[in-house]
Amino acid sequence: MSVCASTQALGLARSAGVRTADQTRTKHPHQPHSPPPAPPRRFHLAGADLSASIAVFLIALPLSLGIALATGAPLQAGLVAAAVGGLVAGRLGGCPLQVSGPAAGLTVVTADLIHRYGWRTTCGITVLAGLAQLGLGCLRVARTALAVSPAVVHGMLAGIGVTIAVAQLHIVLGGTPQSSVLDNILALPAQLAALQPAAVSMSALTLTLLLVWPRLPGRPGRLLRKIPAALVAVAAATATASLAALSLPKVDLPSWRSHALAGLPEGPVLGIAAAVFTTTLVCSVQSLLGAVAVDKLVARRPGPRTQVGRSDLDRELLGQGAANCVSGALGGLPVAGVAVRSSANVKSGAVSRNSTMLHGVFVVVAALLMVPVLDLIPLASLAALVMAVGIQMVSLHHIRAVTRHREVLVYAATTLGVVFLGVLEGVALGVAVAVALALHRLARTRITHEEKEGVHHVHVRGQLTFLAVPRLSRALHLVPQGAHAVVELDGSFMDHAAYESLQDWQNAHTAQGGTAELTGRRTGLRTAEPTASAGCRCRPWTPWRNHQCDMPSGGGRSGGAGRRPDPDVADGPEGATQPGDGTAAEAASDAETVSDDGSGSGSDSSSGSMSASGPDATSSAHELARGISAFQRNTAPLVRHELARLAREGQRPSQLFLACADSRLVTSMITSSGPGDLFVVRNVGNLVPLPGEESGDDSVGAAIEYAVDVLNVRSITVCGHSGCGAMQALLGSEPGGEPTPLKRWLRHGLPSLERMADDSRPWARLAGRAAADAVEQLCLTNVVQQLEHLRAHDSVARALADGALELHGMYFHVGEAQAYLLGGTVGDEAVFEHVAGAEELPSPA
Repeated sequence: MSVCASTQALGLARSAGVRTADQTRTKHPHQPHSPPPAPPRRFHLAGADLSASIAVFLIALPLSLGIALATGAPLQAGLVAAAVGGLVAGRLGGCPLQVSGPAAGLTVVTADLIHRYGWRTTCGITVLAGLAQLGLGCLRVARTALAVSPAVVHGMLAGIGVTIAVAQLHIVLGGTPQSSVLDNILALPAQLAALQPAAVSMSALTLTLLLVWPRLPGRPGRLLRKIPAALVAVAAATATASLAALSLPKVDLPSWRSHALAGLPEGPVLGIAAAVFTTTLVCSVQSLLGAVAVDKLVARRPGPRTQVGRSDLDRELLGQGAANCVSGALGGLPVAGVAVRSSANVKSGAVSRNSTMLHGVFVVVAALLMVPVLDLIPLASLAALVMAVGIQMVSLHHIRAVTRHREVLVYAATTLGVVFLGVLEGVALGVAVAVALALHRLARTRITHEEKEGVHHVHVRGQLTFLAVPRLSRALHLVPQGAHAVVELDGSFMDHAAYESLQDWQNAHTAQGGTAELTGRRTGLRTAEPTASAGCRCRPWTPWRNHQCDMPSGGGRSGGAGRRPDPDVADGPEGATQPGDGTAAEAASDAETVSDDGSGSGSDSSSGSMSASGPDATSSAHELARGISAFQRNTAPLVRHELARLAREGQRPSQLFLACADSRLVTSMITSSGPGDLFVVRNVGNLVPLPGEESGDDSVGAAIEYAVDVLNVRSITVCGHSGCGAMQALLGSEPGGEPTPLKRWLRHGLPSLERMADDSRPWARLAGRAAADAVEQLCLTNVVQQLEHLRAHDSVARALADGALELHGMYFHVGEAQAYLLGGTVGDEAVFEHVAGAEELPSPA
């Protein structure tokens, strides 16, 4: 780099630093790492919250009446629960966008309580369940509820759905349901013989509209689908019944003056306690799982998310408890988070808890002012609506999921238990089956022995516990004395009895002149080959922890100069490292074997195939050999088929990923990509030299041309990262000095310095905060500048003009393990937005 260029870089660095400080001071008056000052407290209702609340209200109104009808409670109880769920749970809960109210999952529980104890006692039980939820919330045990097997939860919902559907079928046909599923099934023939044509016709109309409305085609259909199908179905049935003057049972809302409030629970103490426990369990599990699902749906939703934080599950449990206390005291149904309404709230664009609360206000207004209109709704139409909800609770998606995970037996046991025994009994049966299945899988171990080319292979598939020791011993004794044996352990757990049995056989076998090699997922096992090594004893990790080990060579470095040792690895009595408390996974340590005396060398490293001098070079050679050996044994069998396909078909990546050469930036890890996915170009500073520059660098340009014109990639991503050494070198460059290759390369980063110092160019920042310092500011600015350099390449310009290519900017904060994507320019700022994990909301129930 010339003296002139160095002087220019220094001047730009200083001016950029001044600009960074000045703009940070004027635009962001708080410290970079401190939270922004709290805005003034005032109520603000966003238009998105208003529209979302209306959509949720239109769904909640008919569903609340239908669920109250299905439980046998006063119809006002459904409206009370919907209003309290919106106002109380919406205000106090920890999931801002979850909508609470009477839930179909509580129908069977509530109906059974009303049948046994009466309505006023049921309200008292609801209050006690709310108090129990408040206690659990104070104990901060909300996360524990998520430990329940999904197969049990889905089976419980399916069983409740079947119970609801069978019971409501009688009302759909114009009759009255019985008290149990079995009685309802036995009474169906007589009910079919005495069906009421008016009730059946209104039910059929409701079900038809529920099925057809979401599938209306074309642009008019898209507009009409914005109206909830439940509202359309019930409104159409009500209008038809009124215009045709059909004689059939309709909603009868008595005066609020006669509304029954909660009473003291009356009945056997054990029965009341079981009822409180069941109500608490179902309400809590459904609400907490719903909150987690809402988080996933919000994270995936495009548009504004700044006002919506992640759910606080303990606070959500407190909010649900308070809502149940208030709802029960006011004579309402039990309250829980509801997936159907929550999903509608999120998809309608709600951005705060105001939408949930406002829907509760609308329910109160409707309950007070719309009684004459609600009294016109046919009960058969509400029954058909609730029956459809019950059928949807038996989700084919859930059945496929539990089948794929081999838990269909747990699902079936829970479903049948809920249908024929009750909710609490069904859940207990499902949990028992789940535990028995887990114990069966733990105890099920397949042990085989075979001989191949004089080597005896003993393969252990499954968990190795004391129950499998007799079979393991029989298989090991099939190995003749003096033979070479390979014991492959394909499992993640081994208890002490199995370990001792394996060690005893190994010692006896080697004492008789044989050799033993232990492979697979193991921890702390020793093998007895003469060429074994005591080198690396690090435990394999699931989260990568910079696998650097203390080598036994005297005076050598411990895995790399200047690196912080793993906090979970402590020195043993002989200087060898001991395993920490990591999670078992395959890693480079599996490539080593350790002899009884603790001496030896790494696998394949003693052959002298790599020429090196000094202990450091020898350690590096051992480390490389261990890593390659671990790949060949553990990873190569898993990817060999895919790599063979890519070898036949050639590479067809969809993206060009241009990143820095920094060793901390692992592109395949942060993009979850594999072989054939990314065409990666890495250099110091993730720089894209402008085409045609004097003494320019053609390697990056050649890669870009090849990726765009030959590989036909659809996108190019420029990825910068925090703490970039190239950016630090740019900011700290001094005038003069020898024009080394690094300095000549870094001149391609000077336009980024100029951009950061130019007040007329867009300012780059992270969403929610300013850059921590000048280095981070330059890292962000450099990504934006290199995207402009990309557009100057002919191949990129042509592809952009044809609409065949997209350009993306990315910033990876190493210390936070957090990725940010360039979302565009807001005003005079280019904003990198936070990327969060996301999944779909489960099927509504």
